[in-house]
Amino acid sequence: MNIEFFQSIALSVANERSVDVVFRNIVNGLADDLNVVLARIWIIGPGDLCNACPWLKNCPDQTTCLHLAASNGQSLYNNQRYTWLKGHYKRFPLFTEELDNITATGKIGYIGGTGQAVLRNDIVENPNWLLDPVWATQEKIASFAGQPLVFRDETLGVLALFSRKVLDQSHLVMLRTFAYNAASAIANARAFEEVEQLHRQLELENEYLRDKVQDIDTFGNMVGQSPALQKTLQQIELVAPTDATVLIQGESGTGKELVALAIHQRSKRKTCPLIKVNCASIPRELFESEFFGHVKGSFTGALRDRIGRFQLADGGTLFLDEVGDIPLELQSKLLRVLQEGEYERIGDESTRRVNARIIAATNRDLKKEMEAKRFRQDLYFRLSAFPLEIVPLRNRKEDIPLLAKEFLRQICQSMGQKELPLKKKHILQLQNYDWPGNIRELRNVIERAVILSRGRDLRIDVPELTTERTSPPAPRDTKNTKLPGEIMTYEDLKKLEKENILAALHQTNWKVSGHDGAAELLDIKPTTLASQIKALGIRKRP
Repeated sequence: MNIEFFQSIALSVANERSVDVVFRNIVNGLADDLNVVLARIWIIGPGDLCNACPWLKNCPDQTTCLHLAASNGQSLYNNQRYTWLKGHYKRFPLFTEELDNITATGKIGYIGGTGQAVLRNDIVENPNWLLDPVWATQEKIASFAGQPLVFRDETLGVLALFSRKVLDQSHLVMLRTFAYNAASAIANARAFEEVEQLHRQLELENEYLRDKVQDIDTFGNMVGQSPALQKTLQQIELVAPTDATVLIQGESGTGKELVALAIHQRSKRKTCPLIKVNCASIPRELFESEFFGHVKGSFTGALRDRIGRFQLADGGTLFLDEVGDIPLELQSKLLRVLQEGEYERIGDESTRRVNARIIAATNRDLKKEMEAKRFRQDLYFRLSAFPLEIVPLRNRKEDIPLLAKEFLRQICQSMGQKELPLKKKHILQLQNYDWPGNIRELRNVIERAVILSRGRDLRIDVPELTTERTSPPAPRDTKNTKLPGEIMTYEDLKKLEKENILAALHQTNWKVSGHDGAAELLDIKPTTLASQIKALGIRKRP
């Protein structure tokens, strides 16, 4: 073990951008020396396993401790490699006392806590100085050398070496120089990883923000004047300034995501991101990774660390869309994050804390889901601190004209066309339909109408079979009603014509001509309509 040996290892990690690779190259390089029984690196991190830690009673401060990050070496006794990172030595407390007052459990913690190096070259005579004296005797350990990993006056961790060869002060000097270079490589790799993580986080946030801009355009930015919408807006104003968890319930296409955005934009978290998780689109086996993230190598296909949605939403708002689709086995983990603000990434032992407001949405009846044992009762009550019901479009038809006009403006603008007029007959068509797809379906109908119009008069086409009339039509002879595809008689056509005219007259309060009159709705001349009314024997009932 000479200066060239240490230099070769230092060169192998100098430009590495992965912290894990730096750790691994250091201990693997040191373990190449046949006299090295064991080389290990501990890194200072937050106290995370305190309740299960065997050194808890001797730990002076549970906020930070040493985490075992890398290990290598070969046993003389059974020829095994010392590469595992678990067991009694995966955590050590930090100590600042004099070394003479430290027991065998504290030598690593002393180096990390004080930043002082330790060299013991009398292990053969004093094997009890190590935690496992039997192991020391079996492996014929002669010396222990420990160096703090210091970068810019900050101790990052500890590098420890167990050797069968007696080490002297010259070895300690070389190890100290090597430790400074290793600490610099670790700090540089950390900086590279942090930059890469921030870059990925910004990419994810920008992708989500692009989706949000599209969604705002899609739903017309909550246009409407109905009492139902006004009530929803009042509820948004009430709950937005708080940190209360909100459960938005409503049919598909009613604009639940837009409501979540409105709550976030009016909250004290508005300068932080609003992050969405579409629970219905995530494969069951990827839920945990999507929510909490994972570390590289934690499972097949985990080629790099992944940032979870909770981490992305830290400080901001997390929107759980279609929350009723979360698998039952994952609901307990979600509940823990909501209650305690803590989670672990897949493959990571350390616990992370998060401060994110939760807004959930569903088109399912979660009470029925609870009864069927598909949704946890405690999670439901935790999510529904402030329930908010979105009324379907068929129950607020007075909003249809404003929404349709706004969609028409947006779509014409996006297609580079001049805005087409929305006539009374179009509004009547739209209001006579029950809109099972709600606002999303309304936009699709308007978009299709603009495409079919080719810049000329708007042609709105809504499905006929589910049409729901807002005014009572004249009674129909159900015995003579023809099925689709059958030839209709002249009498059938007259009845349909009469029903259509009656519907227009009811809609306009029996105003035949002029602006907003029945003739304008039917797109015919007032004189023609008057003749048809007379010919069909249509009279206003008293």
